[in-house]
Amino acid sequence: MSLFNYAEMTKRNLGFVNPEEQQRLRDGTVFVVGVGGMGGACIQNLVRLGVGRFIIADQDEFEVSNLNRQVFANLNTIGKSKAQSTAEAIKLINPECQVTVYGADWIDHLGTILQDTDVVVNGMDDLASGIELYRKAKIYDATVIDAYTAANPSVFVVKPTDPRPEERFNYPTRGIHWKNITPDMLDVCKRREFEFVLSQSSSLSEVHLDIVSEMMKGSRARISMAPMVIMTGTLMAYEVYYILTGHETSTTNEGYFFNPRKNKVEHPQLKPVATVTKYGARIALNYLMDKST
Repeated sequence: MSLFNYAEMTKRNLGFVNPEEQQRLRDGTVFVVGVGGMGGACIQNLVRLGVGRFIIADQDEFEVSNLNRQVFANLNTIGKSKAQSTAEAIKLINPECQVTVYGADWIDHLGTILQDTDVVVNGMDDLASGIELYRKAKIYDATVIDAYTAANPSVFVVKPTDPRPEERFNYPTRGIHWKNITPDMLDVCKRREFEFVLSQSSSLSEVHLDIVSEMMKGSRARISMAPMVIMTGTLMAYEVYYILTGHETSTTNEGYFFNPRKNKVEHPQLKPVATVTKYGARIALNYLMDKST
């Protein structure tokens, strides 16, 4: 006999949501691509919130280095598929939840996936695949929840009519098929995103510059830790919650950052100020690049 009861699991949500909104969550479908750090934290929030269906995609396996931040990584899942392990974890929370799993072939099925989902969460760090995800999301009128590569938690919401990050940052990839995007193009894309992050947030103050320089050189893996990653995933889950329940959100396609040290939300600055801070960010980035060579 199953101990599970959906109404019992979700009854303490009531007050934050009404019964009609809870039913919308139960009827909702969320596509999460990249279920490790931010994506996994987002999923854990949403399945406990009562979302009834997930489409998840990830081609990687859990590693020991994932234990520091990825909520579904544990000693039993090391060496196992992230997507399959996450699907099994979802079922242990809500056995009635429907889960569709994709591996490395997810991008070949994007059209089918995007027609079958209410909202997309981008939890991966594959920039070329992310560019294709955004392009297809616009075609299929899908909203994408995302976060910046930053030391502080962040979130942004890209609606179908919003400019893509590729357009906002004027990536050199525009008009290029995603499979033909070169490593040099991706380096430019990453640099332009870093300039935005450094000019619009206090993220640089939260990291050790020598470590960042090694990361940019490629001699050290990307830095990341549990509070930042899990909080970012939680912010993403809030945005999904608002969309599925029909509530408005003030989060834009430029998004915001949260500075935990000062307990402060940092919004993108007005253009005249941003021009100055972007210049300073470029100097800081050049300094880090010089240190990494």
